[in-house]
Amino acid sequence: MVRVACLLLFLLPLAGCSSPALASNPSPYMGRSGEAGVGPGDVRLWQDGAIFQLVGRMIDSAHARVLVEMYELGRTEIVASLGAAQARGVVVRVITDPTVRASRDSSGQLDLLGVASRAYPIDDGRHQIDHVKLLIADAEAAVGGMNWGRHSERNHDYVLETRVAADVDRLALVFEQDWALAGGRPAPLPAWTGAVAQTFPGTGIRDVLEAALGRAARRVLAEVYTLTDPAVIAELAIASRRGADVRLILDPNQEYNLYPSSLLRSAGVDARWYPVPRGALLHAKIGLFDDELLLGSANWTLSGLGVNHELDITTEDGGVIAAYRTRFEADWSRSQE
Repeated sequence: MVRVACLLLFLLPLAGCSSPALASNPSPYMGRSGEAGVGPGDVRLWQDGAIFQLVGRMIDSAHARVLVEMYELGRTEIVASLGAAQARGVVVRVITDPTVRASRDSSGQLDLLGVASRAYPIDDGRHQIDHVKLLIADAEAAVGGMNWGRHSERNHDYVLETRVAADVDRLALVFEQDWALAGGRPAPLPAWTGAVAQTFPGTGIRDVLEAALGRAARRVLAEVYTLTDPAVIAELAIASRRGADVRLILDPNQEYNLYPSSLLRSAGVDARWYPVPRGALLHAKIGLFDDELLLGSANWTLSGLGVNHELDITTEDGGVIAAYRTRFEADWSRSQE
């Protein structure tokens, strides 16, 4: 990381101060129904409010198991669907973050419905959260950045639906790891390589993200809720300097993004502010590195890449990448410098 430190020292004097311009009109894409990725393949990309169509369909059609790990669980219709699945004989288990009031309330409702639920044992001393957003239903899974809050459908976000057996199996192992930990029997998974990556235990997401940035030769197209990690900022600048098309769309409501965006612009990286309407967020954590897409729960921050429990996934599926590039370009054209 010597080159990262050197580049940061060079960039610091160049950075000015930039304030994001808030949108006066709602984006036509915020809260829309959304679209799945092209084709009937094993993976699909879901966007915005349509994510909840996927969630409802997966839970309601499950026959054997429904496994949920969710930072914010506050949608009563999903709680009811989980209870209905349990009532028809599906094995339903739910892990939530105890710091979120809506999740605590939903856990109480799940208990009344006979659904097994556990609170993830966060480390208060490290200001840790269980930020995972995961749903497994039978032989398919959905992982991404969308919370299940009462108004989460307003946010711009992404979820990857996958039926790739190896990935679903790995995601199920992550759930079982967390279920055991929440039950007082920690059994952390050993480090692995593959499409699924976690943070704490391990630094898998940082490893995947930095490796993808280091390989990117043609493009880095990212939409990120919070971007503050110094190493990632430096790697973005390095990718731009070696000729990659590096473009970032950030949430203007996050003041933490102000300085990094200015720093990156000084290094020649294109960064814009997403036109979020009042009461909504650009909540995505997604990046395309040449032809590899990485998305999930982890913000590109020190906490997201080293403290919180987070879950990301990668794909090189052509239909998914085409769907993301189309959406990114539409978002880029509407975003503000």
